[in-house]
Amino acid sequence: MADKAGADAKTGAAAAKGGLKAAGAAAPGDATPLRFLTCGSVDDGKSTLIGRLLYDTKLIMEDQLVALERDSRKHGTTGDDIDLALLVDGLEAEREQGITIDVAYRFFATPRRSFIVADTPGHEQYTRNMATGASNSDAAVILIDARKGVLTQTRRHSYICSLLGIKHVVVAVNKIDLVNYSGERFHHIVGDYLGFAQSLGFSSIATIPVSARFGDNVTQSSDNMCWYDGPTLLEHLEGLDVEQGLDEKPLRFPVQWVNRPNLDFRGFSGTVASGTVRPGDRVVVASSGKESTVTRIVTADGDLAEARSGDAVTLTFADEVDVARGDVISLADSRPDVVDQFAAHVLWMAEDEMLPGRSYLMRIGTKYIPARITTLKHKVDINTLEHIAAKTLSLNEIGLCNLSTSVPVALDPYADNRATGSFILVDRFTNATAGAGMITFGLRRATNIHRQSVLVDKASRQRMNGHRPAILWFTGLSGSGKSTIASILERELHARGAHTYMLDGDNVRHGLNRDLGFTDADRVENVRRVGEVAKLFVDAGMVVLCSFISPFRAERQMVRELVDADEFVEVFIDTPLEECMRRDPKGLYARAKEGKIKNFTGIDSPYEVPEHAEIVVDTRLGNAEAAAQRILEALAERKIIS
Repeated sequence: MADKAGADAKTGAAAAKGGLKAAGAAAPGDATPLRFLTCGSVDDGKSTLIGRLLYDTKLIMEDQLVALERDSRKHGTTGDDIDLALLVDGLEAEREQGITIDVAYRFFATPRRSFIVADTPGHEQYTRNMATGASNSDAAVILIDARKGVLTQTRRHSYICSLLGIKHVVVAVNKIDLVNYSGERFHHIVGDYLGFAQSLGFSSIATIPVSARFGDNVTQSSDNMCWYDGPTLLEHLEGLDVEQGLDEKPLRFPVQWVNRPNLDFRGFSGTVASGTVRPGDRVVVASSGKESTVTRIVTADGDLAEARSGDAVTLTFADEVDVARGDVISLADSRPDVVDQFAAHVLWMAEDEMLPGRSYLMRIGTKYIPARITTLKHKVDINTLEHIAAKTLSLNEIGLCNLSTSVPVALDPYADNRATGSFILVDRFTNATAGAGMITFGLRRATNIHRQSVLVDKASRQRMNGHRPAILWFTGLSGSGKSTIASILERELHARGAHTYMLDGDNVRHGLNRDLGFTDADRVENVRRVGEVAKLFVDAGMVVLCSFISPFRAERQMVRELVDADEFVEVFIDTPLEECMRRDPKGLYARAKEGKIKNFTGIDSPYEVPEHAEIVVDTRLGNAEAAAQRILEALAERKIIS
């Protein structure tokens, strides 16, 4: 059965090598296959450049060439010539718009080297796709239109390449034919770029004038630029040394799954992210600190004497240690940090702004955990690289943030290890990628702060109080009647001997949250603080009534997850906006309509209606007393009160 377990651990590295051979890769022993991306601003010629490389290296089949000629007549932008960009822009939408939307990967090879190239979109809207391509690349070819020079998107893509650890950059000044092959124009653009990029930390920056359409300096030296005597783009890429030395880095083995085909075999499957591992090595489960010894390295082709970075294997241990998906295995003498707070550069990828305090799902390695951005230290001006004070990040903006996770995680700085130093943030409701992060350092707060044990627990307080604790979360528009109904309900609960406390939105802003305004970011922090306070009241065995507009579902869900599933009751006070505006007990709607109050919910700030509230009160069906009575009956049905 161990052989069966090994069959599930086929190496991704071998599969990748097989794919390269099929594409005509160089023979084993030649230069390491190079993964690079093309990036830059819209219409700088990225797809055309890759098409030229494929065309000149004779990797286009005859039927593809016929199809390309047909598509060039239909979608082409080069007159009667073949439009080489269409070799890469495969989506119909891309061809119709003349832009790249998705990341297109292509394989090609020369006698000296094999290549995997990612054609990434230049449009700002698809920056997230560009970052995806950069995260898997060893080098970047940044194209600049010779007519336009260095643009904002050129700077943004260069900065993202730097953040994602790319050390080698080629600046290809394209469409040099459209400026009459001007050396003066080329050197002016190169000077602008080098002045910007000198602080980005690239190990090498090569500058090459090219015409992707006509092939100048792409694979063949051009006769049109006697002032340039450097290598062609292909010659430079063939000789580029990008060895990462992952085998020499500390062992990091993120566990993909626990391999347990029968009672006699238990192994841990995954891909070695860095380092090497051998039978007999003393290893540790980073999160728990439990140590053991590697006994076998199992693969489909039999046991290995050693596994290196990129090898997909199954490890077995000498001891029965607790290991789960998402755990990171390391050597006992070179462990990663294990922290629940850390600093990271975050590239924001969502249309909705990043809001500090909001809960997202974080995928780091093979682990999914809830996480929050606690503080935005600064965002980066892409044009000047200056640090700018800010409270939020918008689409495609980059900032240095502090993050907090629900449990400690094993990590390394991104500069040391891409696999354990990167993460993505996922919107918990749409499941869309919200941001990508590169860790700079751990804040080491998981290891020096410990929970103090107490002698009186929640169950003891509940028995003394005579009822179950709960958070009753009243949400609705301003003027819906939340506070009125909650106050009446608390009076009735108090009369029945329940231990209660009420947290009202207006009241807490006079003390606990007096430093917060009414921006979306401040509203998120307002609810987060109240949620933590409400959790303490639940721990005290009490029923706490929270009356807050709390317009965002994500924050209401965040509070729900702070306590046990049966300890949170969402009460939606369903009053139409028109009725709230008619009542307007504090005159707020009138002032908001006059523009005197900004970010007012229902006017110029949204309210997200609860989708699965435990209790819904339609205030058109009765008065506040009747509403409180209905809630009281619902609490009795839920056995929160007797």
